[in-house]
Amino acid sequence: MSIIQKIRDKAAWLVFGLIAISLMGFLLMDAFVGKSRLFGGGNSDVVGTVDGENLEYAKFEGQVQLIEQQQQQQMQGQPLNEMQQENIKEGVWNQFVEDATMGDLYKKLGLQVSDKELNDLLVGPNAIPDIKRSFTDPKTGIFDAQAAASAINQLRAIYKSNKKTDKGYDEAKRFFEESIPQIIRARLKEKYLSLLASSVYVPKWMAEKSMSDMNQMASISYVLDPYSTISDSTIKVSDDEINDYLNKHKEQYKQEESRSIAYVAFNAAPTVGDSTALRNQLQNLKSDFSSASDVTAFLARNESESGDYDDSYIQKSKLQGIHKDSLIGLPKGSVYGPYLESGEYFLAKKIDEKSVPDSIKCRHILVKIADREKGQIRDDSTAKKLIDSIANAVKNGADFNQLVLKYSDDDGSKNNKGEYSFSSASNLVKPFYETVFYEPVGTKKVVKAESNDYIGYHYIEVLSQKDFEPAYKIAYLTKKIVASSETDQNASGLANQFAGQSRTSKAFDDNVKKQNLQKLLAPDITPTASSIVGLGTKRELVKWIFDDKTALGDVSEPFGVGNKYVVAMVTEINHEGTMNVAKARPIIEPILRNQKKADAIVKKLGNIASLDAAASATNQQIRKADSINFSSPYIANAGREPKVIGAAFDKQLSGKAVSAPITGNQGVFYIKVESVSAKPNSADIEQVKLNQEQIQKQMVNYRAVEVLKKNASIKDNRGKLL
Repeated sequence: MSIIQKIRDKAAWLVFGLIAISLMGFLLMDAFVGKSRLFGGGNSDVVGTVDGENLEYAKFEGQVQLIEQQQQQQMQGQPLNEMQQENIKEGVWNQFVEDATMGDLYKKLGLQVSDKELNDLLVGPNAIPDIKRSFTDPKTGIFDAQAAASAINQLRAIYKSNKKTDKGYDEAKRFFEESIPQIIRARLKEKYLSLLASSVYVPKWMAEKSMSDMNQMASISYVLDPYSTISDSTIKVSDDEINDYLNKHKEQYKQEESRSIAYVAFNAAPTVGDSTALRNQLQNLKSDFSSASDVTAFLARNESESGDYDDSYIQKSKLQGIHKDSLIGLPKGSVYGPYLESGEYFLAKKIDEKSVPDSIKCRHILVKIADREKGQIRDDSTAKKLIDSIANAVKNGADFNQLVLKYSDDDGSKNNKGEYSFSSASNLVKPFYETVFYEPVGTKKVVKAESNDYIGYHYIEVLSQKDFEPAYKIAYLTKKIVASSETDQNASGLANQFAGQSRTSKAFDDNVKKQNLQKLLAPDITPTASSIVGLGTKRELVKWIFDDKTALGDVSEPFGVGNKYVVAMVTEINHEGTMNVAKARPIIEPILRNQKKADAIVKKLGNIASLDAAASATNQQIRKADSINFSSPYIANAGREPKVIGAAFDKQLSGKAVSAPITGNQGVFYIKVESVSAKPNSADIEQVKLNQEQIQKQMVNYRAVEVLKKNASIKDNRGKLL
């Protein structure tokens, strides 16, 4: 098994998943200098720019397509859905931003990964965990660095040969152009973050002050006059007031570019009639399915959703579905159904049944023709001749173990006399599996097998079988319930009619009412969004929303989204920067309204001489809050009130009958400090200091790169190009 295959099987970092997408295409030199050829200058359309470094559209698309091809290979040729495609694009962009942001910084700091260090990461004592796991003997727990080095050297030789037609070249290319640079980038980032984390220092006095604050306790009595005692409708907040507040708090009210839409949806999902028609279609095929002699051809001809017929025996205990008892009871050749399960209709035909074991023991000798690591080993005729001679030697009494040691190409069983024990769940090549599980004990047989790892001949002897149970071969004709062309055309027609009659925002709203449709809202859509809340994935709709020609109040033509047709109207356009008054009003208005209420309450009450007077004037009761902690902003039964907490520890209030009015989050407070004390400090200050440093180091790891991205000059054109 090759290193790529081993790592692919065991290491998540080389498997390009749906969310964690690693950018490919970097060569070793690129990773050190921080400027990849992928992101070089040019005259093509630019997807985005980071500090003057461009990501060109053509190269971006090339990377996306390369990753898509690899994911499709991992998914055995299954097409990627729109969400998966958008995740890949997002991953390529994010990797570009990080590399463009960090590359020059690594260079300025002199950060490098030397050849010796890289070698240590691959085959040394500090080999990365995924490689270490791939080449560690599970029995001894010992990492075989020599085996790892040998495998990598084989890949290097194939890669340097530059013979693109050679077996294994693509895997070697991926290893040196994808995996190695990825390891280097991760190591450089680790070094940078380690430098920052090492600069963290918490003075002893700060740890002591922190512990002192945490141990401070207070007890207060208070009167709260809630803002709810004044009706919101009596307080008006003008646009000028909101704008003034915005200007004083611009950093808090920054926004990305976004747009909002209203939309109506016309359902194109399968109807009851579509489901009934499909069921009748399968009912009409039932007789033909029963009489079909070539099941595989029948399923292909009728375009079964379940794909090719799997002629394996499935044990009774492993049969799935609520209809399995009905399938088990069928006579051979009979068909059950149609029945509905998981949104699909099924016809099931019992092909055969027999009793099969759940576990077996066998011994074998493997003679390979070729494998992934070595390529061609011997030609087919030579391998067949050798395996036949081995079979004859066994028949004539030759020592089986000696034959295994001398001839078998299966290193996994050489030290065990060629013997294996397997359960029925084992992942074996089909000819081998069928021999050891379907043939009787005592079977001696030569079979040819081909897998992703090798091609060769097995000589097999079935030694024992146990735990038998009934097993069945069942063929399934499966059809997913889909909307008929009539259903789809009906929904499409209604959507087109609505869009044609609703070319303005007023007409849109009027027709929603006339046709008794549901008007739905999707707020704050960003230019690079791949999906819309409530709708799902539809990049084409997002592109229309952000098209330069699309204006406020514009109404779209119908877009097919999932199983519906959608007509959208742009209801809001928000530019990057500080929010406008209309956008900020829902957030700021309650703040300013409460400030006005607080002023009204204070003005109404005037000077308060005591808590009793405050309670009488506000018609509120006096409450107590014991065990208030200086390090916590919360008061029991009052909520988050940091101003009140601060006042509770104000030395100037000690001994006073009542405080000045405090404008809190819930209302206006009047407090009397009953006592302030401190709990005994039993903490180890050195340990507190170390804990605080550790917390800050973790914050460095979490925030450092994001801060650099925030300070970089990033121009993102994806919304217009992708």
